[in-house]
Amino acid sequence: MCEFCSINRDDEDEGGAAGPRRSSRSFSRNYAGPFRKTPGRVLGMGFIRAYQLTLSGFIGNSCRHIPTCSEYGYEAVARHGLWSGGWMTLFRVARCGPGGTSGLDPVPEQLGERFHWWTPWRYLALGRKAAEG
Repeated sequence: MCEFCSINRDDEDEGGAAGPRRSSRSFSRNYAGPFRKTPGRVLGMGFIRAYQLTLSGFIGNSCRHIPTCSEYGYEAVARHGLWSGGWMTLFRVARCGPGGTSGLDPVPEQLGERFHWWTPWRYLALGRKAAEG
């Protein structure tokens, strides 16, 4: 079960005239886990958050993946830094276009040993579906 479903499951209404119960925990659609707050990460996350608050409303809800591309980018930059997370986000947005992939595409928790800063093209393979034979 995804994190959004488990949060909504706890808040199910049991019926009756009472209004919905409010949870004491705050909820953000962006990544709220622990990460190092380096200047590059904070800058990248700030750009993505500014996009979410300004331009995202004009573009509309057209992302074919879960989480959306901006949520993916925010989490990728928070977890893996501006360079790696930026490349992951760029390739994810490219996959979101016509003829691209769709469905559940989470940010990997850790990158493999073959992902280095000098090989950004390898981030293109993240999120691709494995070929079924």
